[in-house]
Amino acid sequence: MRPSVAPPAPAAASPAPAAVAEIRGFIVKSPMVGTFYASSAPDKPAFVSVGQQVKEGETLAIIEAMKMENEMRASHDVKIKEICVKQGDSVESGALLIKFE
Repeated sequence: MRPSVAPPAPAAASPAPAAVAEIRGFIVKSPMVGTFYASSAPDKPAFVSVGQQVKEGETLAIIEAMKMENEMRASHDVKIKEICVKQGDSVESGALLIKFE
């Protein structure tokens, strides 16, 4: 007689990748690997600057990944304390992008 073996537990489903900025406390992290853009075009002003008060829903930056532009929007009203990356920088998933006050 064979010893009884419990069937393996089903694998937990992995969460879908985030499509918006990951805001934890007073920081924004990149939801994906890509290129950081502070403005919509090289000749356009940055979406946000240090010291600026930003309203919920306003664009903070763009992360380009695989030729797709992903807008990062504020999930609540905040004041920009620091922008941690520069225009055209490559960023990893989870990279610190912006700090708030």
